[in-house]
Amino acid sequence: MSESTEVAIIGGGAAGCAAAFFLAEAGVSSTIIESAGISSQASGYAAGGLNPLLGRGIPGPLSEFTWESFQLHRALAPQLAERSGLDLQFRTVGHISLALDESELPDLAETIEQYAAAPGFKAQRLEPQDVAKMEPQLTGDFLQAVYTYGNGALDSLTFTQALAAAAQPSATVRPGRVCGLDGAGGHVERVLLEDGEIHCGQVVLALGPWSRFAERWLNCYIPVDPLKGEILRLKPPGGPFSHDVDGGHGSIYAKPDGLAWCGTTEDWRGFDRQPLAETRERVLGYAARLAPGLAGAEVVEHTACLRPVTPDWRPILGRAPGWDNAWLATGAGKKGILLAPAMGQSIAQLITAGQTSLPIANFSPERFAQPGI
Repeated sequence: MSESTEVAIIGGGAAGCAAAFFLAEAGVSSTIIESAGISSQASGYAAGGLNPLLGRGIPGPLSEFTWESFQLHRALAPQLAERSGLDLQFRTVGHISLALDESELPDLAETIEQYAAAPGFKAQRLEPQDVAKMEPQLTGDFLQAVYTYGNGALDSLTFTQALAAAAQPSATVRPGRVCGLDGAGGHVERVLLEDGEIHCGQVVLALGPWSRFAERWLNCYIPVDPLKGEILRLKPPGGPFSHDVDGGHGSIYAKPDGLAWCGTTEDWRGFDRQPLAETRERVLGYAARLAPGLAGAEVVEHTACLRPVTPDWRPILGRAPGWDNAWLATGAGKKGILLAPAMGQSIAQLITAGQTSLPIANFSPERFAQPGI
């Protein structure tokens, strides 16, 4: 059966759903094509932390774009909640960073520098007694501690679902598995599915870690590979944490329901999404070093997901090389939830206006040398 849409969006993760939302805001209809359900992959399992000041490429080529996306999150949160009826759990969080050995001291110095310079953020060094008062479950065996305030946090699953819901009725979700694109002269005419086809005026490929599957459809180089991450959702025996915490390779994300999400790992294991017992023990070890009581905490859930990572850890955003109506929105890595609003808005602006107000020059699909495909 043949269907049609103004814009076909392949992928129902945060980037694809954000593109659908901003297209809807511009009065453009779209169809989100997703084989496993909205937010069924990494977007539904991410920790949900929104830190625009630190990370790979920050400070650096990601800084301005990340900051813009963070501001979009702040503006979007109440709007998405109202229009979707979903609780995004959007909030501003306090964070405690511990240096458990000397190699982490430079990172804390950088943290203070970056937070002190950013409007709406703050940072201060903590004495051991301060840490014990703020989070009694944390270890006292650290060299230095820093408290920061200003980061955002949300539930990544609900956020992505809210984007898709708020885009309706302009956007519809079409279950299905894409098997190719049909077109000529650098112009896509149809998206081919296992159970049909969709005629489209434009196509957005937001395939996340599966982006390389589109290389043969477009005959262009899309260097995105899956980076596995695993998180343990723990029930802290000492009660809920009030702050997010990191240090010594471990992280603790304090959730509104009282659980502590601990992780998150980085492993190159291809497309293996199976939670591993060995990773569980590693994450528990990291968590117990931060908060000794977590060594015996109840594991409520153990999840694994795949993040889309490029060779330079920057997203790929823009027109696919050699095509006039095919667009790439992928490769955000561990910053996928944070960058989703800016990725979606930039793609929507490129489609509707031919240009974007967002700083995407560093993310061109053409920046990578193309090997033989």
